[in-house]
Amino acid sequence: MALSILCYSIFSGITYFVQSSTQLLLLRFLTCLGIGGMWPNGIALVSEAWPNISRPILAGVIGTAANVGIMLFSLLACFVYVTPESWRWVTLLGTCPVVLAVFVIALVPESPRWLAFKKAGNKPEEQAATLMDVFRPPVLKTTVIGILLGAVPLFGGWGSSNWANAWASQGGEKTTSDSDDPQDEGNDESSNGTKKSDPALKARLLFVRCFPGSISSLLGGALAVVSGRRRCYFLLSLATLFFSQYLFRYLHPSETEAQFMIWTAALGFFSGFFFGWLPLCLPEIFSTRVRSTGAGVSFNFGRILTALGILVAAGLLKELFAGDYAAIGRLTSFVYGAGMIVIFFTPRSSEGTLKD
Repeated sequence: MALSILCYSIFSGITYFVQSSTQLLLLRFLTCLGIGGMWPNGIALVSEAWPNISRPILAGVIGTAANVGIMLFSLLACFVYVTPESWRWVTLLGTCPVVLAVFVIALVPESPRWLAFKKAGNKPEEQAATLMDVFRPPVLKTTVIGILLGAVPLFGGWGSSNWANAWASQGGEKTTSDSDDPQDEGNDESSNGTKKSDPALKARLLFVRCFPGSISSLLGGALAVVSGRRRCYFLLSLATLFFSQYLFRYLHPSETEAQFMIWTAALGFFSGFFFGWLPLCLPEIFSTRVRSTGAGVSFNFGRILTALGILVAAGLLKELFAGDYAAIGRLTSFVYGAGMIVIFFTPRSSEGTLKD
């Protein structure tokens, strides 16, 4: 876990010095390798180190951490704009967790379950699962289900809902082109009545999505316990499908900004519950030996599918829909409908406990 933190901290800092898009892509890939290593190790350690009664709240803390970080950054971006001319400072913020890596090495104890597993005399090859272990029977079926469960909220959040931010950015660019007369500077509207560009609009949009999401993700694990894992996931998929469809069909980030913000906040609230659900429920479907690897594969394959989906949307779908972000958002948000189906294939036997 400490090595993963060092990985994403160091490579994020190095990104400050990139000189080409290829270098940027490579370093972002290396940075995300560290993030991908931290998440499964972190949730496995928390899941195994604390009693079952504490796990829902701890899962919520893990889930809300990402939303809190994004929320704080979006708040900062409302005042310090991230633009094509000024973005390198963002990568320097990513070096801050290097302090956390030192703390982990020095003070964080190993998992009691893992230590007991090791002390019981298990062979070295039985103590750590390989990647191929989770892609072989009898674990393979569970892994596929885990990947799909992780992919739905990740793609929904980053591959669908985030098109609202791109849409807001596009609106600002169009407004700027409509009002480039220097005499219009300092006015709220241009001479032709068009509202002037707002470079902080996409940052505010991200903030209003992440703020309620930070609250709901904290409660996601508890909601899963109260309502049941499968029922909770199904209802969240239904709610996020409804709010995202309405958002992209009937609203506009600049023409109906207030309503757009409200519905974005609602979408962020319901989608945030997923990120308290995942840290609690993904580890439950895997045994101790493959828990970290299985949960990590489930979560990170979701990230991979999301990245591929965004690349497709950024290319094929943008061309197909002529840059209409609303149409892209309407189409991609149907991924939540897939979540309503996938959850019925999740086994019930693991609910509430961790497999040995």
